[in-house]
Amino acid sequence: MAEDNTAGPNPLTLRPARPADAAAVAGIHVRSWQGAYRGLMPDDYLDALRPEDRMARYDFAAIDPWAPATVVALEGGIIRGFATTGRDRSGSDTETGELMALYVDPPAWGTGIGRRLIAAARQRLTEAGCTEAVLWVLDGNTRAERFYRRDGWHADGRRQQEEVWGVSVVEVAYRRTL
Repeated sequence: MAEDNTAGPNPLTLRPARPADAAAVAGIHVRSWQGAYRGLMPDDYLDALRPEDRMARYDFAAIDPWAPATVVALEGGIIRGFATTGRDRSGSDTETGELMALYVDPPAWGTGIGRRLIAAARQRLTEAGCTEAVLWVLDGNTRAERFYRRDGWHADGRRQQEEVWGVSVVEVAYRRTL
């Protein structure tokens, strides 16, 4: 993905994540969870999340075209959000990709960064030959559900009990044509 710039006083730039971005991405991931999942996951669990514990999970150096790939959104040189895409983890077919993660730093919610990131994620999946995409939303996360529905996603009827960062949750599948 080439860099994507938008003019303005603090232009938003999208670019592939680099290994040096791991700390910033981990921080956004943790803060987003703490903001979005309050009331859906145990408070003591959310309060104990630390970016340092998550950093090692990010590998932004993979060159396999089907390895998960992350794009970051920078505003004024600061990472404000990220989206990760890859092959559908269910392995159902090769024409279905997955939006594995899309998180924006809570102070930047509602600023359009999420819309830019999801458009970039759809573009990457399309360029990889995908004709459909899936994602999983934490059951009860109405903010995320509204966001995805506005972007053309729909619940496809699947639900799963999943272990996510050590906590058992229920997730709902969403799907869209690319």
